Formats: sequence, C-alpha cells, structure tokens
Amino acid sequence: MKIYKAGDDCTKVPDAEAELEAINAYAKTELKSEQVYTFSVILCDNEVDRDFEKFSEGALLALSELFVGKTGIFDHEWKAANQTARIYRTEIVRQDGVKNSLGEPYAVLKGYAYMLRNDKNAELIEEIEAGIKKETSVGCSVSRRVCSICGEEVNPRGCGHIPGREYDGKLCYLELFDVSDAYEWSFVAVPAQRAAGVVKRFGAAGSLKSFVQSAEGGRFFAEYKILEKDAVLGREYKETLRNEVLRLSLLCDPKIFEALSENARFMGAKELEGLKEAFEKRLEAGFPLRTQLPGRDKTVSFDGDEYMV
Repeated sequence: MKIYKAGDDCTKVPDAEAELEAINAYAKTELKSEQVYTFSVILCDNEVDRDFEKFSEGALLALSELFVGKTGIFDHEWKAANQTARIYRTEIVRQDGVKNSLGEPYAVLKGYAYMLRNDKNAELIEEIEAGIKKETSVGCSVSRRVCSICGEEVNPRGCGHIPGREYDGKLCYLELFDVSDAYEWSFVAVPAQRAAGVVKRFGAAGSLKSFVQSAEGGRFFAEYKILEKDAVLGREYKETLRNEVLRLSLLCDPKIFEALSENARFMGAKELEGLKEAFEKRLEAGFPLRTQLPGRDKTVSFDGDEYMV
C-alpha cells in the first residue's frame, strides 16, 4: 500500500559545520559549509491522522532508517528536475510528558536535509527561512493495517468496523505496520494531518471492485458488498418492469411493441413505470371489467343463458 504522510516544521539546523561529514557521504566532491544550506523537517508522527490511521512505533523506526539518503522533491512528482534536497540523517524525537491523543508517548520522525546554496535554490531557501515553504509529505510503502477495535488486519472482506467511529467509547483507527520502503519526501501546499499532516495517493485501480479488494480500499469492502446486493435487486426489478411494459404494449398495439422492443433496454425505471401506467389505463378503457351480477338494490333476473356453452 502506497501512502503519503505529511509534516511541517522546516527549521534551519544551527550548526551545519558539524553536519558536513554526514552530508559529504552523499556528495561526489567534498562540500564546504558555505556551499550548503541545512534544515530539519518533521516527516511524520504517531498521532491518529484525519484518515484515522497512525504509524506504529515499529513503522516510525523503520522509516527513520529508510528515509536516510532520500531525495526531496515537489508535490510527489517523480522527476529529476524536481530534486531539491536530500535527507542525510534522521532521529525519533520524544518529549517527556508529551502524549498523543491516545495517551501514548508522542513520537516524531525528524529528518535533517541539505541543499546547495546557489541561484536556483535562493528563492526556496528564502521561503523556508520566512516559514512559507513549511509543509512536507513523505511517500512510503506499508503492507499491514490493523483495526484498533478487533485487532484484525484490514483485508478485502473488511472486519466490519469503520475508522473514525467509536465502539463502546473507543475510537476506531488503523495502525500501520511493516514498512517496506520509503520513496521520497516532498514540499506540498496543504498537508491534511493535524500535527504532521497527511496526504495519501492510492495506486490506480482498474475498477471500483478491484479498488475495494486492494489493501488501500479494503476498509470499504463491506459497504461495497451491501451496495452490490442492492444493485442486483435493482437490476432484477428493472428487468421485470421492462418485460411487463413490453407485454402490455403488445396487448395495446403490436406496432407499439415493435417500436419499444429495442428502446426499452435503454429506459430508466421511472420511464418504464410511466409507460406501464399508461398502457394499463389504455387497456382498462378498451376492455373494461364486467361483473356477472348487477349492483346492490337492483332487480336481478337470471335465466341461466349466460352459462350455456
């Protein structure tokens, strides 16, 4: 499952000289402190985000290793021309007494990045210093999401619990495990996560069904199955209605039946219901119902001729 988690907090690293050794591990020629600009970014944290997902402790630790050396781009556009900066080290940051919304010790994955001081980057560096370019988003791959209510791993069938709802006072969210890769991190315009931001992009699915059967859309599978059953009932009703309209049209006029035989396949339920009502009224007018006996308070004569064969 590809996900995009965002952060903000771009701040300048105070002592770039001390960071040069780590930076030069990624440079082909040795860089001097006056050639580089360094800053830090909050990549992600262990808070429940607006999609009601959170990174597990193990996921953050895995990402802290995987993001070292990853390039920084813009808006997740994987183009060489977009490469702007590179992370040369990361750390998990915790503060005593600070907890997330679940009461767990709050943890942040912080990355330290560098870029060249040149004319091309001058405007970006100025915007970072001014706090304009602040939000970032990370792209990574996570293979497991676990429901906080039942502890089951999300799969195409779903577990029945809906992220964001409360069950007996407990919030349902999906915890992310088993990070397998980290792709890049990007400067973005609007992060969605409350503290660190989140922007998700799912791989393109060939159909709605293939999406809900994927890891990304698995949480919608139960809802999809209900809608699928309702759709089957709707199609069956429409087919029955179409056949009844054609039957009535044949009784009214064979020419009308011939005209409708093909077109009825493209009509909606409301159109068919309207035709059915019109044909029934026409048949009722042309072939009114006849009773065997007169109504109440009328003299009845009966000689049996009506029943002679």
